[in-house]
Amino acid sequence: MTATDVTSSSPASTNQSTANIQEKSGSIRNATSIISSLSDQDDINEERQNEATRQDLEKLETKHTEVSMHHPSQFPDGGLKAWMAVVGGFACLFCSFGWVNCIGIFQGYYQSHQLAAYTPSQVSWISSLETFSMFFFGPIVGKYYDAYGSRYILLLGTFLHVFGLMMTSISSKYYQFLIAQGIVSATGASLIFYPALGDVSTWFFKRRAFALGVMASGSSLGGVIMPIVIEHLIPKVGFGWAMRITAFIILGMMVIANLTLRSRLPPKGWTPWRLSEFTKHFKDPKFSFTVIAACLFFFGMFLPFNYIVVSAERNGMSTTLAVYLVSILNAASVVGRILPGWLGDKVGRYNTMVIISYLSGILVLALWLTTTGNLPTILFASFYGFTTGAFVSLAPACLAQISDIKEIGVRNGALFACVSLAALTGVPIGGALVTRYNGSFLGLQIFAGCMLLAASTVFLIARIVVGGHSLKKIV
Repeated sequence: MTATDVTSSSPASTNQSTANIQEKSGSIRNATSIISSLSDQDDINEERQNEATRQDLEKLETKHTEVSMHHPSQFPDGGLKAWMAVVGGFACLFCSFGWVNCIGIFQGYYQSHQLAAYTPSQVSWISSLETFSMFFFGPIVGKYYDAYGSRYILLLGTFLHVFGLMMTSISSKYYQFLIAQGIVSATGASLIFYPALGDVSTWFFKRRAFALGVMASGSSLGGVIMPIVIEHLIPKVGFGWAMRITAFIILGMMVIANLTLRSRLPPKGWTPWRLSEFTKHFKDPKFSFTVIAACLFFFGMFLPFNYIVVSAERNGMSTTLAVYLVSILNAASVVGRILPGWLGDKVGRYNTMVIISYLSGILVLALWLTTTGNLPTILFASFYGFTTGAFVSLAPACLAQISDIKEIGVRNGALFACVSLAALTGVPIGGALVTRYNGSFLGLQIFAGCMLLAASTVFLIARIVVGGHSLKKIV
C-alpha cells in the first residue's frame, strides 16, 4: 500500500472511529438513562410502599376493636350510673333483707300476744318460712332476671311485699300470719333482693365487694330502724297500724329503688327452661363448696337474730332494753357490711370470709353461751352483728368472683335456694332445742356455734379449691 492510499484512507477511518465513539456514547447515555429510570421507579415504588404501610398503620390505629361487655376491662367500677345502682340496691336491701333481720322482735311479740297459745318452735315457723320464701325462689327469679332484666321483677316484688304486710296487719290467726308474712310478703322481698345483687354486680369488678358491702349496709340500716319504729308504734297506734306504717315506709324506699336500679348489661332473652341450667353449676367444685359452706352458715346465723331478745329477757334484762338488741346487732352490721367488703377487695374475698366465719362461731360459743349479764349480751350483739354482716356482702362477692357474669342471676338463685332450706329448718330446730331443755338456750347456742364453725371450715376448703394452699395468695 502506498503512502497516498494511507493518506487517502485516514479521514474515512477517523470518521468511522468518531461514529463508533458517538455510538458508544449514546449507548452509555441510554444505559445511564435506563438506570436512572429504574432508580426513579424504585424510589416511586418505595414511596408507594411506605404510603401503603402508613395507611395500614392509620387504619389499624383507627380500627374499632370489639371487646365483650363481659370482659373485666369493660366494668366501669364507678361513675354516676354505677353508684345510682348502688343507691337503688341499698333501698332494696333495706326493704328485703333488712325486714328479715327484724324477725327477732316478732318472735317475742307473737309469743306474748296473738300466738301465746303456741310453742316457741311453732311460732318460729313464721320467721323461718319468711326467710325460706325470700331465698327459695332464687332460681326462678334469677332465670327471669337473666332473660328480661330487673324492671318488672322489682315492680311485682314491691306490690307483693307491701300487700303481704298490709294483710299481716289485719291477721289474727296462726295460718294467716304464715301466709301473709311468711309467704306473700317474703316472696315480694325475694323479687326485690335478687335483682339488686345482679344489677350492682354488673357495674363493678375490682371494687365489687366494697360496692356490694355499701349496698348490703341497707339491710343493716333497715334492721336498725324498723324494729325501733315498730316497738314505738305498737303502744301508740296498735299492731295493725304499726305494720301499715312500716309497709308505707317500704313503699317509699321501693319507689327510689325502681327509679335508680339498672343493670349495665342488656337482657339476654328467654331461653328454654331446663333443670340442667341449675344443676350444671354444682359440677364446679368451687361453686359446690361455697354453697355447702353458706348452707351450714345459715343453719346457725339467724338463731341469735331470732332468740337474742327472748334469751336476754330470760337472763334478767328488762324488756325495754332487750328490744333494742336487734337494733344494736344490725347497727354493728352496717360497719360489718362495708369494712370487710373493702378489705376483701384488698386481701381476698375468700380469705376475709374464712376469718369472719370463724369469728362468728367463736363469739357464739365463747361469749353468748358463757355469759348472762347485760353488758356481755350487748357486746355479743355488737360483735356478732359485725361478723355476720360481713357474710351478707362477701357471699355474693365470692360467688361473682368464681362465676361468669352472664350467669350471675342463676348462680345467685341456686346458692340462695339451697340456703333457704337451712334457713327454713335452722330456726325451728333451735326452738325445739329450747323446748327440749325446758326453756334453756344452752342446746340452741351449742348448735348455732357448731354450725358456724363447720361452715367456716368448709369456706376454708372452698378457698383452697379456688386459690391453692398458699396463705399469701389473694383469693
